[in-house]
Amino acid sequence: MFTDWAEALEAESLPLDLTSAQQLAAAARVTARSSRDKHDMTLLLDVLGLPTDPDTLTALLPLIPETGDKPVTTTPATEAIDVPVVPLTFSNPVQELLDWAAAHPAAAVRNRAARITADLAELTERRDTEAAQCEAEEKVARAKAELERAQEELRTVKAGTRTTARTGSGSGRSREELATIRAWARETGHQVADQGMVPRRVQEAYDAAHQATARKSG
Repeated sequence: MFTDWAEALEAESLPLDLTSAQQLAAAARVTARSSRDKHDMTLLLDVLGLPTDPDTLTALLPLIPETGDKPVTTTPATEAIDVPVVPLTFSNPVQELLDWAAAHPAAAVRNRAARITADLAELTERRDTEAAQCEAEEKVARAKAELERAQEELRTVKAGTRTTARTGSGSGRSREELATIRAWARETGHQVADQGMVPRRVQEAYDAAHQATARKSG
């Protein structure tokens, strides 16, 4: 059923024995009335195999609803009404374009959509691989830094242990003094080894005995 009397009258005026040129022209006009803009109309005409030359497009432009002549209606002024603004949810325009191309009737458009989808998948995989590699390299660098710090701490601890051992074993006495202390210790009944450290208690006893002797002689 026609909703526009102009279209109904135009349809009634068409001859029943249309030529191929008239049929193509009628199909082009119907296509133009179903298009959103010039680009959309050109695509539809190309898919349907209709002419897309500049003269045809110029003649069909006024039939596009968005660009053609529309009836102008005036509305009476009314009071402003507060309408809550609802945020619109935006989808991915690239994915929408790929979905449209994948469902396109033209094989060339579908093939191009398939190639673009494959390229996007390859790029995504490469991006994820490079990101994982960078993360692994950062972990290795952090592990190396921790190992170097631990080795430095170990070297510091070892150096401090050797210094403490040297300081405690010498006790500030020469070999001759230690030999004299050993001889005195054996004479006074103390047990000491022929080599190695002299016990601190033996050294203190030796010092105390010699200090007492020095006081008596003084």
